[in-house]
Amino acid sequence: MTTAVQTTPLQDLLEQFARLHRQAHDTETKRVAIVASKGTLDMAYPALILATTAVSMGMECAVFFTFYGLNILHKRKSRSLQVAPLGNPAAPIPVPNILGAIPGMTWMATRVMHWMMRRQNMPSIQSLLETARSMGVKLIACSTTMGVMGVKESDLIDGVDIQGAASFLEFASKAHITLFI
Repeated sequence: MTTAVQTTPLQDLLEQFARLHRQAHDTETKRVAIVASKGTLDMAYPALILATTAVSMGMECAVFFTFYGLNILHKRKSRSLQVAPLGNPAAPIPVPNILGAIPGMTWMATRVMHWMMRRQNMPSIQSLLETARSMGVKLIACSTTMGVMGVKESDLIDGVDIQGAASFLEFASKAHITLFI
């Protein structure tokens, strides 16, 4: 014999509220907030690949480019991003730190990275930026560090929003995933 559990009107209301909250949360668009602070070739790819993947999965995504990360959005500098082998133990070709300081090692590491990307049919950074923009990824340049780094609005590729940290943090505060690259 089972006994029915009596609930109060308040408990019923709270359960209904919890059920509605779960339903609303399940249909809510997920957000991804990415901070790109490094302006090297090997740091540009992860930020842009994650951003375009997030949007392709139906998520809303914003990438906040700050300090050297602004180089990724720079019309001229984005075309010549390099890989710095010095202090990079995860480099595709293990290079002792002392060798990373030898002139020409950055050039060689960059060439190897370009070769590896072409071999895997990976798009260029410029192509990834264009794809990200066309897919709706919000590309945001940090207004404060633009001044610090001497970057002008005219230096940036088209389609970039210029905002301060507070605006990005407002977006990030509602993000389900936040990454610092």
